[in-house]
Amino acid sequence: MRIDTIYKLRTNPALYHYLKYHSYWYKSINRNPDLIKDLEQEMKREYKLTTEDKIKKLNDKINLVASFLEVLK
Repeated sequence: MRIDTIYKLRTNPALYHYLKYHSYWYKSINRNPDLIKDLEQEMKREYKLTTEDKIKKLNDKINLVASFLEVLK
């Protein structure tokens, strides 16, 4: 595996953790290091770290605060 690929994996704890439990990616990344972008996308979908998921979480928090304020009225 290339050094830059290993460095990218080791510096991103979420990616490293995902790779630990989904080890089938090792073979793919070893053969084609450009697949690390696909690995990152899959990890983000699995851990709900995409932009859409962040917006949904923010919307849920705003709705929670709004309903809390309605109860206090």
